[in-house]
Amino acid sequence: MKNKRTIISWILLLAWMSLIFFMSNQPSYVSSKQSSLVIDILAVIGIDLNSYFGSIASFVVRKAAHFSEYFILYFLAVNVIKNYVYINKARLYALLIVFAYASTDEIHQYFVPGRSMAFRDVLIDFSGGFSGYVIQKIYYKLKNVRKNTCISEKVVVK
Repeated sequence: MKNKRTIISWILLLAWMSLIFFMSNQPSYVSSKQSSLVIDILAVIGIDLNSYFGSIASFVVRKAAHFSEYFILYFLAVNVIKNYVYINKARLYALLIVFAYASTDEIHQYFVPGRSMAFRDVLIDFSGGFSGYVIQKIYYKLKNVRKNTCISEKVVVK
């Protein structure tokens, strides 16, 4: 059973990395159309980004996409790596993967028509992964506090 989960974890990670590569491989005019589509969809459901951000709404959508892509990448990487090392090391290795992939993705974009390479984007990407790390650490801290509280309550009751 564990072997199937490991294989599925690898497939999901590689598929997500492929999706990031595919999205980064889109020329600038395609990327702009995708951002405009997201803005239009949000406007239909009542969230008018243009009224909040004006002319930089497309920029905000693109950067939010960067953040989100690497937030998810972090969790998929942890899910694979934890099969080989302890969870704390897996989290750190996942952060390294997020940073490395974000860096190579920016280099890749340098060669895509109309796109550019920006260290700012690497930082945005990494902040997505780092946010995943922080959320995961907080979640497990709270989970352990609750678990320890329940155990101590059982001891007191007896």
